[in-house]
Amino acid sequence: MRTKRLCRVGVSGESEVPLDSDMMIDEEQSILEAQTSSAVEELKLAVGYQGKGVTQKRVTALRELRRLLSRSEFPPVEATLKAGAIPLLVQCLSFGSPDEQLLEAAWCLTNVAAGKPEETKALLPALPLLVAHLGEKSSLPVAEQCAWALGNVAGEGEELRNVLISQGALPPLARMMLPNKGSTARTAAWALSNLIKGPDPRAATELIRTDGVLDAILRHLRKSDEELATEVAWVVVYLSALSSVATSMLVKSDLLQLLVDRLATSNSLQLLIPVLRSLGNLVAGDAQTTNVNVIAALIKCLKSEHRVLKKEAAWVLSNIAAGSVEHKQLIYSSQAVPVLLRLLSAAPFDIRKEVAYVVGNLCVAPAEGAGRPSLILDHLISLVQRGCLPGFIDLVRSADTEAARLGLQFMELVLRGMPNGEGPKLVEREDGIDAMERFQFHENEDLRNMANELIDRYFGEDYGLDE
Repeated sequence: MRTKRLCRVGVSGESEVPLDSDMMIDEEQSILEAQTSSAVEELKLAVGYQGKGVTQKRVTALRELRRLLSRSEFPPVEATLKAGAIPLLVQCLSFGSPDEQLLEAAWCLTNVAAGKPEETKALLPALPLLVAHLGEKSSLPVAEQCAWALGNVAGEGEELRNVLISQGALPPLARMMLPNKGSTARTAAWALSNLIKGPDPRAATELIRTDGVLDAILRHLRKSDEELATEVAWVVVYLSALSSVATSMLVKSDLLQLLVDRLATSNSLQLLIPVLRSLGNLVAGDAQTTNVNVIAALIKCLKSEHRVLKKEAAWVLSNIAAGSVEHKQLIYSSQAVPVLLRLLSAAPFDIRKEVAYVVGNLCVAPAEGAGRPSLILDHLISLVQRGCLPGFIDLVRSADTEAARLGLQFMELVLRGMPNGEGPKLVEREDGIDAMERFQFHENEDLRNMANELIDRYFGEDYGLDE
């Protein structure tokens, strides 16, 4: 949804184009393609024309092509390319051209770049000029439209990202994100989030080291409207996911508190998702960052009506719960636990699975070496007494092998750790033996061995004889 964006209303907010509904019948599509071929022919004539009024001729022809490329959610990109538009649009981007011409040409290229992968690659000849027009000598609308086109190109994949980085796209885009000018900074931030996606971390590291970028990120997250803050938060997501240099610099700033403040005060789903992801990346990279305020903000998201927020918040908590014993105790002693237990028993499967990671992590101390993790016994006993075991046994029964493994791992903790030999009885009472027996001949060797070993060890020939 975010990676490529069609430009149907210009960067100035104006559009004289009637926007069609998303669905087009075949007949309308064929008419649109014929009109597009005709518009490219008109552009050829205008580009070749040298007489009086040449600029107006070119702008009129460009505007007609742009109008056709902006009408529907499925622009006639293939027809545009077949008719030979790219070399003409590149010519229209030449230095010294009037702003109106540059803007229309860049807009056309933006929507061509929003097409299929091979269509996006057709922009390769235009990339040096699009990058050049990001410079400080360009007008803001032209620079912003070029940034939009480059954002679409960067969103296509690693190969094109590397081309853009080698052509110097990152520094001017970073400069465009610095000011508090809403739409320009917003477009630049979105383009940068596509450009630094990796998997190579070097672009993310280069961005965070660019003068003024860290300050701008903090300023935008502190003061900007939610739309700009959303795009900047996505930049933080990729910085913190890919670059240890960036993570270290971000953690040392007051970013964490700004993210927590946004979590506590915003109701925008679009903003809260990247804020949660950033928070999760940062606490995974530096466990010392977690405090009571972070947990409180995450509890708010766990209680949200939006399932995606519940899932993201549970993921962040699982990162925290995988940290030190102090962090486990911070979650365990908070109001997060009753909410997590409720979700584990009644939420949709994807949320239950994420919550299971949190609950499971709360019960084990950080592992030393490759052996079995040691138990935090008071956490385990309390959580089992509060009814978490059936949720894990349900995961064992699921077709998802990762979830089944998680369920078996928790059952092993219960069987091993519950005092007075209560573990096997509890597991049997919840039909855990039956859940494990389905793995007796399972194709997944790991799960098969885990389940069979637990049954043999805890429910062997001697099980129940003491009764």
